[in-house]
Amino acid sequence: MTIADIKKNTETKMGQSIEALKHNLSRVRTGRANPALLDAIHVEYYGSMVPLSQVANVSLMDARTISVQPWEKNMSAKVEKAIRESDLGLNPASLGDLIRVPMPPMSEERRKEMTKLARNEGENSKIAVRNLRRDANEGVKKLVKEKEASEDDQKRSEAEIQKITDKHIAEIDALVAAKEQDIMAV
Repeated sequence: MTIADIKKNTETKMGQSIEALKHNLSRVRTGRANPALLDAIHVEYYGSMVPLSQVANVSLMDARTISVQPWEKNMSAKVEKAIRESDLGLNPASLGDLIRVPMPPMSEERRKEMTKLARNEGENSKIAVRNLRRDANEGVKKLVKEKEASEDDQKRSEAEIQKITDKHIAEIDALVAAKEQDIMAV
């Protein structure tokens, strides 16, 4: 493995950390409805637990309501129960074979909880990025130790890896700040 391979690999993994953060932040509740909120919900389907999206069509009715339409009529009660029992604090209502999930307005206290959650997700992503930086720097040191790279190459690559890390941490901060702003908007 060369220094270029290490840098490319590190940047790819850091990009994956950012994608994971985006996915995790999409599940943090804001005042608006978002079908991704229901991604974590699993429903019992013929003896096994499957994600809600595999047994029903999840879409937006309006800015404050998510509609869930099970593909099989006998699944409506199970889907409704799974949504109600999730830790999201949602209260679904059945309209025949369509389930409406209205988003309750968030209190100030709940908004602050959600911003803490968003910050925590951001901090976890920063830790992951810093760990990737450490691993990359150790990989470069190993190449120097094995005399496959010079110490000058090591200094240069450590500086470049730090720039990549700084770029990704700034992106994480921007994502978290945007999510906090989204959560606090009334």
